[in-house]
Amino acid sequence: MSAQQKTYVDPPATVEAERFWAATANGQLLIGHCNTCNAVHYYPRSLCPGCFSEDVDWVPSSGKGTIYSYSVMRRAPVPYAIAYVTLDEGVTVLTNLVDCDFDALAIGQKVTLTFGDTEGGKALPLFKPSDG
Repeated sequence: MSAQQKTYVDPPATVEAERFWAATANGQLLIGHCNTCNAVHYYPRSLCPGCFSEDVDWVPSSGKGTIYSYSVMRRAPVPYAIAYVTLDEGVTVLTNLVDCDFDALAIGQKVTLTFGDTEGGKALPLFKPSDG
């Protein structure tokens, strides 16, 4: 089953995440960048988790990363893989791995961004193994 065939649960709607979801609808993953301490962070929030500054901007991610850790849920009705992926920008995201052979996954493996649909029609950021 590919990311495009499976439908994911809709994430909670929050005001601070509206821009994030608007970007995913256009095929772009945004990450937070703090203008005070220069740290990057991931998941949509209005405060920097490092210094608590409100001076946060959203910057586009390259959509490229590396598997930091993963787990395959084989006993689920439809097996799936979840992973921590460290993006090339340095921030780590919790995500699903899709369009892959679960037995071929490896820590350190390169992955790229793709999207799957949620029940409410949002584009959910997911990752799949890179070709190169």
